[in-house]
Amino acid sequence: MVTKSTKSKIIFYDTETTGTRFDKDRVIELAGFDPIEKRTFIELIHPGCPIPPEASAIHRITDEMVRDAAPFEEVGKAFAAFCTPDAILIAHNNDSFDKLFIEAEFKQSKLALPPWRYFDTLKWARKYRPDLPRHSLQHLREAYGIAANNAHRALDDVMVLYEVFCHMTDDLDIETVMKLLEKTEKMTRMPFGKHQGKPISQVPKDYVRWLKENGALDKPQNRELCEAFEQSGLLS
Repeated sequence: MVTKSTKSKIIFYDTETTGTRFDKDRVIELAGFDPIEKRTFIELIHPGCPIPPEASAIHRITDEMVRDAAPFEEVGKAFAAFCTPDAILIAHNNDSFDKLFIEAEFKQSKLALPPWRYFDTLKWARKYRPDLPRHSLQHLREAYGIAANNAHRALDDVMVLYEVFCHMTDDLDIETVMKLLEKTEKMTRMPFGKHQGKPISQVPKDYVRWLKENGALDKPQNRELCEAFEQSGLLS
C-alpha cells in the first residue's frame, strides 16, 4: 500500500501512442498520478504526424483532439517537473512499451532524461499471480473487483493501475517490491498461452518451436522463459 510513510516518490503513469513501435510511432497522451500528494498529470500531445485510424479505434484520440496540443518537448518538461528526478515510475508493460516510448521521446526532443527508476506491474503480475489466466490491466481490474472505467485513455488506466498495484502488493513498501521483482528465480511453469501452468519440461517441443519462429521468445519480457526452455533442452 502506498502511504505517506513511503520514502521513495512514486508516480503511476501511462502513455497513449500512434502505434506500437517506439522507434517510429509517437506519444499522443501522457498521464501520471502522485498517490501521496494526490496530484494528477494529463496532457494530449501533438505528434507531428497523422494518427492512424487503427490507433484511434483503440484510445479514441483523433487528429482533431491533438490539433492545438503542445509538442512533446513542452509536455516532457512539465512531466519531468511533476515527477521530480528521484521518482520511481510505475506502468503496466512498462519495460516493453511505456519506458521505451518515454526514452525515445526525450531523445528526439533533445531533453535530458531524469534518472528515474522504473517498475513494471505486468512482470509482477506474471511472476506472483500465475493463477490468473491473463495479466492485462483490465483482466487484473476484473480479478480484484475494481470498477470499470474508460479503458485505453491514459489517466483512467493510471488510476486503475494504482488500485491494482495496491491489491497486488498489499502492505509491502516499494523498495521491497522492487527487490522481489528483481530477484531472479528459475521459471518452472509456463506463464501464458494454451499450456499455461504446465511444468516447463512438459511443454510440447513443437509449441516451443512455434513461439520461437513467431518471435515470442525474442521479446524482453520473455527472456526468463527462453532461458528456461534452453535449460530444459527444448530449444536444442
